[in-house]
Amino acid sequence: MKPVEGADADRDLVSALAGNQANRECAVAYRTCRVVNASLGVMQEQKAGRKRCRAVALAAALVVFLVLGPLIWWAADNLIAGERLSDLTSQFALWFCILCPALVAAALVAGWVRNRPWIP
Repeated sequence: MKPVEGADADRDLVSALAGNQANRECAVAYRTCRVVNASLGVMQEQKAGRKRCRAVALAAALVVFLVLGPLIWWAADNLIAGERLSDLTSQFALWFCILCPALVAAALVAGWVRNRPWIP
């Protein structure tokens, strides 16, 4: 950048004091406002995504609880009513009570692995 001559420096100083360079500051303020508004939009989208993820997780947990709750109750009732593990019904109830949560857990792990980003 070349040094400013005396007359040019005076002319720049007078134009700055007169407010002739106000448009430059206005343009910078406008750009800053656009950047801040864009950042606000991104932050709101991220917040909405977190809320949606939380709602889906809560719904999935509720469905698992409502599906497995009666199953566990039925298995416990059969085990108590049969009073021994050698009954065929009690054995099926016990296997069913072990197998269903294992299948649900396998499905949840498979979904988690499929959506997880791989880092080489």
